Amino acid sequence: MARILSIDYGGKRTGLAVTDPLQIIATGLTTVETPKLFQFLKAYFAKEPVELILMGEPKNWDDSDTHATPLVKKAVERLKKEFPTIPIKMWDERYTSKMASQAMIDMGLKKKQRQNKALVDEIAATIMLQEYLRSIS
Repeated sequence: MARILSIDYGGKRTGLAVTDPLQIIATGLTTVETPKLFQFLKAYFAKEPVELILMGEPKNWDDSDTHATPLVKKAVERLKKEFPTIPIKMWDERYTSKMASQAMIDMGLKKKQRQNKALVDEIAATIMLQEYLRSIS
């Protein structure tokens, strides 16, 4: 089986998480600077089979679009053009950053470590992917 890749897309940074090849466990992959995302993905897809991209969909609590929604939609269009063979599924990413911050507290990370926004983005992508895996099992 191929992996599922989760993307927590942001204007500055993008958090990435992947499943194991059996699609049982979600693990943080990395955080990349958003302008370097597609370069990173090309290299990653060349060495790892990915059967689905799970893209975080930013929504407000009332289901309206956020300020980040147009950025994500633009990124999805580019993903479809550059990687036409890999399907993309949108996934509600509400509260994943808050959940990531809480997870960092629960792990006992010091305040300085918790301020690492790149780590927050990677953990948010992992939480999103774990929620998706739970929904399909």
